[in-house]
Amino acid sequence: MNNIYVLHALLAAALFGASTPFAKLLVGEMSPWLLAGLLYVGSGVGLAMVRLIRDRAWRPSGLVRGEWLWLLGAIFFGGVLGPLALMFGLTRTSGSTASLLLNLEAVLTALIAWVVFKENADRRIVLGMLAIVAGGAVLSWSGGHAGTSDWLGPLAIVAGCLCWAIDNNLTRQVSASDPLFIAGAKGAVAGTVNVGLAFMLGASLPGGTILVGTMAVGLLGYGISLVLFVLALRGLGAARTGAYFSTAPFIGAVVSLAVLGESASMAFWIAAALMGWGVWLHLTERHEHEHVHEPMEHRHRHIHDAHHQHEHVIPWTSDEQHEHWHRHDVLAHKHPHFPDIHHRHSH
Repeated sequence: MNNIYVLHALLAAALFGASTPFAKLLVGEMSPWLLAGLLYVGSGVGLAMVRLIRDRAWRPSGLVRGEWLWLLGAIFFGGVLGPLALMFGLTRTSGSTASLLLNLEAVLTALIAWVVFKENADRRIVLGMLAIVAGGAVLSWSGGHAGTSDWLGPLAIVAGCLCWAIDNNLTRQVSASDPLFIAGAKGAVAGTVNVGLAFMLGASLPGGTILVGTMAVGLLGYGISLVLFVLALRGLGAARTGAYFSTAPFIGAVVSLAVLGESASMAFWIAAALMGWGVWLHLTERHEHEHVHEPMEHRHRHIHDAHHQHEHVIPWTSDEQHEHWHRHDVLAHKHPHFPDIHHRHSH
C-alpha cells in the first residue's frame, strides 16, 4: 500500500497540533471569536495566494455541479456551525472538559463513515482508532477536572464535534479535486463569519505584528494542515484519516514541552504509548480481497497504473503524474488497498 497518504494525515495532525500552543499564546491578545476568525482568514488568504502563484492566474475550481453541494455542505457544517457551537460551548464548559469532549470528533467521523457512507473497517482499524482516541482522552483528562456550569456547554461542544465529523465525510466526497481550492474556500468562509461575529460583539483588530503572526499560524495550522488532510482523505477515507489526525493533541503537547518549557507527566507517556500503538495498528493494516470497480468519471492527478489504462486525445507515453478528466471502465481484480477515491465499494 502507498503510505504517502498516511504521511499526509500525520503531517496535517502535526501542523494543527503544533499550532495550538502558539494559538494559546495569542488568546490574551484578542477575543476567542476574533482569534478563530483571523486563524481561518490567514488560511483562506494564504492558500489563495499560493494557488495564484502556482497557476500564474485564477483557475476555475474544477468541481462539477454535483460536487459543489458536498463542498458547500462541508463549509456550512465545518466552517460555520462547528466553530459557533464550540465557541458557545467554551463559554459554559471548563477547558479540560472541552478538550476531552473534542476527542469525540474522530469517533463520530468514523461512525458516519462506516454507517452512512459504508466505508470498510476491520477490527484492527477500529481498535487502532479507539487506542488513538483513548490517548487523546488521557492527555486531555490530565489537565484537571474543573466543573461545568450546566449541560448546555458540553452538549454544544458535542454538537461541534458532530458538525466537524459531517464536514470530514462530506469533504471526502470532493477530495479528488484541488485541495488548495477546497481548503482555501473553507478558510475564507469560516474566517469571514467568525471575524464578522467578533466585530458584532465589539472586538477590534490587534496590532500589526500580532495580526500578521496570527494569520501566519492560521496558514500553517489550519490552511496547509487542511490541504494535507484533504490529500489524506483522497487516499485513506474519512475514518482512517480522522484517526491519524487524532494524534494532534499529543503533537501539541510535545510542542508545549519543547517551546513553552512544560514538564511531561505520566499521563503524557501513557497517551504516547496508546497513540503509538494505534498508529502502528493502522500502519500494519493489510486489506485485500477480490473487488469490482464500477464505471466512473472524474479528474485528479494520476499515473498510468492498474487503475488508469485509459486513452488520451493526445498520445501520452510518460510515466509522470498528469491531470485530466478521464473515465474508468469496469475492472475486477485483487490487491491491497485503502478506501481511497477508487475503492469505495461495498463489502
